Amino acid sequence: MKRAYLSLHSQDLTTLSDAELLGRLASDLPFSLEPAQRTAWNYQIQHLRYLTQELDDTHIFMEFLIPRMGRRADLILLTHGIVFVIEYKLGARQFDRASLDQVYGYGLDLKHFHETSHSLRIVPILVATDAQSSEYLHPQWDEDGLARPLTVNATGLLQAILYLCSVYKSTPISATAWKNGRYRPTPTIVEAAQALYQGHSVEEIARSEAGAENLTKTAEYITKAIDIAKRDKRKIICFITGVPGSGKTLAGLNLATARQRAHSEEHAVFLSGNGPLVDVLREALALNAQAKAREKGTRTSKVQEDRRAASFIQNIHHFRDDALISQDAPIEKVAIFDEAQRAWDSKQTSKFMQQKKGQSGFSMSEPEFLLSVMDRHQDWCAIICLVGNGQEINTGEAGIQEWLHSLEQSFPHWQAHIPNGLNYSGQLTNSVIAPALHLATSLRSFRAERLSDFVGHLVDGNAAAAIEVKKTISNFSLYITQDLAQARQWLRSKCRGTERAGLLASSNAIRLKPHGVFVKSKIEPAKWFLAPKNDVRSSDALEDAATEFDIQGLELDWTCLCWDANYRREGKQWRAFHFKGTRWQAVNDEARKTYVANAYRVLLTRGRQGMVVFVPKGTDEDATRAPEVYQSIYNFLKDCGFDDLMSTNSALEWPSENSRHEPL
Repeated sequence: MKRAYLSLHSQDLTTLSDAELLGRLASDLPFSLEPAQRTAWNYQIQHLRYLTQELDDTHIFMEFLIPRMGRRADLILLTHGIVFVIEYKLGARQFDRASLDQVYGYGLDLKHFHETSHSLRIVPILVATDAQSSEYLHPQWDEDGLARPLTVNATGLLQAILYLCSVYKSTPISATAWKNGRYRPTPTIVEAAQALYQGHSVEEIARSEAGAENLTKTAEYITKAIDIAKRDKRKIICFITGVPGSGKTLAGLNLATARQRAHSEEHAVFLSGNGPLVDVLREALALNAQAKAREKGTRTSKVQEDRRAASFIQNIHHFRDDALISQDAPIEKVAIFDEAQRAWDSKQTSKFMQQKKGQSGFSMSEPEFLLSVMDRHQDWCAIICLVGNGQEINTGEAGIQEWLHSLEQSFPHWQAHIPNGLNYSGQLTNSVIAPALHLATSLRSFRAERLSDFVGHLVDGNAAAAIEVKKTISNFSLYITQDLAQARQWLRSKCRGTERAGLLASSNAIRLKPHGVFVKSKIEPAKWFLAPKNDVRSSDALEDAATEFDIQGLELDWTCLCWDANYRREGKQWRAFHFKGTRWQAVNDEARKTYVANAYRVLLTRGRQGMVVFVPKGTDEDATRAPEVYQSIYNFLKDCGFDDLMSTNSALEWPSENSRHEPL
C-alpha cells in the first residue's frame, strides 16, 4: 500500500495540470471516485497552487497513510525543517472537537511511530475553509516537539505557515529519507480491529520489529496449519500464548478478518467471553463503518453495521447457548476463542447449567463442551485458543489445563499445536510443538516493552527485581500519589488528541467509596471507552472507575489505578482481603488469592504510555481505612520504583487542554 497517493516537490506542481494531479490521486483509490471526494481534491489542488506560490523548496504529500488510525491525512508539507499536517473541512464554519482530535491524532501518530519524525517539529493544522477568523500564532509546543493543533480558515493557512517558518526555521528535511523512515505503529485493540475490518494487514498496523515479526510468524503458522487441516480433513486446535499486551487478541482478530476475506465459506468467527470487549469492539466497528460510508457518500444504517459486526465478533456464551438448542454442527469452521484460560471448569459449568438453563446432570467443563460442539463437523474444523497467562480473575475459571485435559480424555483424534513452555501434567499423543505460537514482546506499552516484567515482580512481592526492571523503563511514566485530585490533574495534562485516560480499581475496592470511587456502580463499556470527552459516561470524564472485569483485553493511554486495602502488605508479603458487610475479611482460599493478585496484575498493565497509582492516606476514625495499611502499600510501591507525583516538578508541565491560542 502506497504511503501517499501523491508525492511531489512544489516546483513540479507547475508542470502538471489539474487533471493529471486528480488522475494520480484517483489511481490508488481502492473504490470508485465519489463526487464528494472529487470536489474535495479539486479544492485542495487549487489551494495547494496558491500556497506554493509563496512556499519555495516544499515537498507535498496528499492522502498520506496513517495506519494506526486507518485513515489518510489530507495534506502534509515538509518545509523549512517543519512537518505541517493539514486536514481540510470544506464549507465548515466551526472547528469541531472531533476534527481537532483527528488532526492531532495524525501528529501524535507521526511523532510516536514514524522514525524520521521523532526529532522534528510537527504542526497539526485544522482548516475550516469558511470560518470567519483564524486562531493560532505562538503555538503551544509539547515537550516532544509536537504543537497543539492550530485552527485557521482558508486564507489564514498560508499566513500561519509563513509565520511559523520564519520563527522556527530549521535544517531542511530530505523528503525521500523522511518518507522512507520506518513506520512502527502500535494501535489500541479498538484501532486495530477497525483497521483490520477495513482491510489493512497486521504488518501495516503493528511495528515491523520484534513484536510484529512475531505476530506475522504466528499468523503464517496458523494459516498454514488451517490450510493443511482443510486439505487433509483433520480437526486441529492451536494455542497462542503471550505476555500481557503482546498482541494475542490482535492475532485472533487478524486471523478472523483474513479468513473471512479469503475463505468466506469458513465463516471464521472471533469469540470472547469478555462481555465488555465484545460490546466495545462491536460498537467501534459499527460506528467506524458508518463514518467511512458517509465519507464515501454511500448509504448504510447503524442497524445494518451492528448486524455485520455481530457476525464477526460474538459473545462465546451466545455461541454456547445456540449449541445447546441444536445438535447440528455450527456454521463456523474456524473459531477463535479469546482469553481461553477463562473458560469454566466442570463445577462452575454444571452450576450455571442448573441455575440458568434448568439442565441438571451436566458434567462437562466449558472447554470440553466447546470442543464437542466443533467436533460435530464431519470433515475438518479449527479452534484457535488465545491464552493469557496469569489472568484468571473469576471463580471457576479453569485455565489452559482443562483444555489440554479434555483433549487427552475425550478428543485424542484432534491435533494440538502447542507453544513452548505450555506445561501439562498429562500426556498428549497427538500434538505438535510450535515456538511461533508464543508472543514474547509486549506491544501495548510501546514506551515500555518490559512493563509486564515490572508488574510481574511487583505482584510477586519482589521489590528488588522490580526496581531493576524499572531502571530500563525510561519513557513510561510510573507515578504514585495520595491525592486523587492531583492524579486526575496529571491525567488531564497528559492526554492529547484522541488519547484516552481513565480511573481503574479492583472490583472489591469497596473502601474507595469515601473518595468518590464507586466500584459497585457499573460502567457502560462502549460509552466508557468510545464516548467523546464531553460525555460524563466517558473514561475521560474521570468519574467512573473500570474494574478488572471491564478492562481486561482493552487498554487506555493513561491510567490511574486506585489501590484499596483488599491487596495489602503484611510483613514481607502480599495478603488478599475481601470486604463483606462492615469489615475486611482475610482470603484464605488459594484460588481466590490468585484472583485478587491477577486482578491487580491486569489493572497494572492497562496503560500504554503511563500510569499513576492512587493510594489513600486512610484515617484513624475508620477501622476499614487504617492509615498504616495504606502506608505499607504506598511504601512498597515506592520501593518498586514508583516516583512520587507530588515531588516531581516535571510531571504536570504540559498545558491544559482548555488553553486557547492567541488570535491572529
